[in-house]
Amino acid sequence: MSFSGERVFVVDDDPGVRKSLARLLRSAGLEPIAFESPQEFLRTLGAEPAGCAILDVTMPGLDGLTLQRELTSRGSELPVIFLTGHGDVPKSVQAMKGGAKDFLTKPVDDEVLLDAVRRALEVDRAGRESRRERTEIQKRLAALTPREREVMEGVVAGRLNKQIASDLGISEKTVKVHRGRVMEKMAASSVAELVRMADRAALRRP
Repeated sequence: MSFSGERVFVVDDDPGVRKSLARLLRSAGLEPIAFESPQEFLRTLGAEPAGCAILDVTMPGLDGLTLQRELTSRGSELPVIFLTGHGDVPKSVQAMKGGAKDFLTKPVDDEVLLDAVRRALEVDRAGRESRRERTEIQKRLAALTPREREVMEGVVAGRLNKQIASDLGISEKTVKVHRGRVMEKMAASSVAELVRMADRAALRRP
């Protein structure tokens, strides 16, 4: 089983903690999915889960920090919030360097945790939208001919039509034709929008 909707994944070996966190999250209108071990969580995790994860730091076998590294190695961009029963500065630093959104100490105030979860979910939504947009731009770029791609690179670099024509050894009229096709295929309403798309796709400018 894998999950495609937005969820709050809770990974903690303490059944009491899992139960209380699930109750709190449901009371806030969120949907928790609880796991007693990192291994169970990894077996169940879909390719691109939507939501965020609340991880205990200290668990038998695979601890929370190791689980974080495993998620990263799999290419997961799931936002992570850590919970720990002990204030541990080195571990908190390691977690934050690894990309964690928050590092909280048990017992945690309900509103503090819920605020952290809402921020993490917002980060996840923004990240998924950004990735979706980037994928769409890449599809449009793939539809360009090599010459149209060259003309687009000149346009986003701020080159005039006559300069692009000189660079490519073609007529200015031909540049205008290719430029029009580029704008159409990229669904760009302006040069500024085309430049933004190039930036999103990390298109190198000459």
